[in-house]
Amino acid sequence: MNRPYHVGVIGSGACSPGHYALAERVGFEIGKRRWTLICGGLGGVMEGAAKGCAEAGGMTVGLLPGLHRERANAFIRIAVPTGLGDGRNLMIVRASDILVAISGGYGTLSEIALALKNGKKVIGLQSFEDVEGMLSAADPEGVIDRLETCLTP
Repeated sequence: MNRPYHVGVIGSGACSPGHYALAERVGFEIGKRRWTLICGGLGGVMEGAAKGCAEAGGMTVGLLPGLHRERANAFIRIAVPTGLGDGRNLMIVRASDILVAISGGYGTLSEIALALKNGKKVIGLQSFEDVEGMLSAADPEGVIDRLETCLTP
């Protein structure tokens, strides 16, 4: 059975309109390719990416920090309440084949560190590009080019 790639999109729960738009464009391209989008399921970058993915007909999965499924943003198709708070960051990393970091704060930085420690590739878009081992892209198209290169066997 041919399974779609799981692409984690990580970033701030509250972000600028510009970062939201970048996330939405990345999410749309993920959905267009029928890859599954994994995220934290809340607002900001997570919502922007989920919105774009959903608009392209893609699958969105939100691993929520709390216990209430209804707290997921409106574009999450499968909401998983973990009750783990920030501990759900490891679940996002483990559920993803590769991750894209857009903007972000300490939570995003923790996910980047966990991903790299677990041998996962992380592509940064205006996010912590100086972290050793992290790949970077200048725009959403560059993110998708990197994803396709990294995911092609």
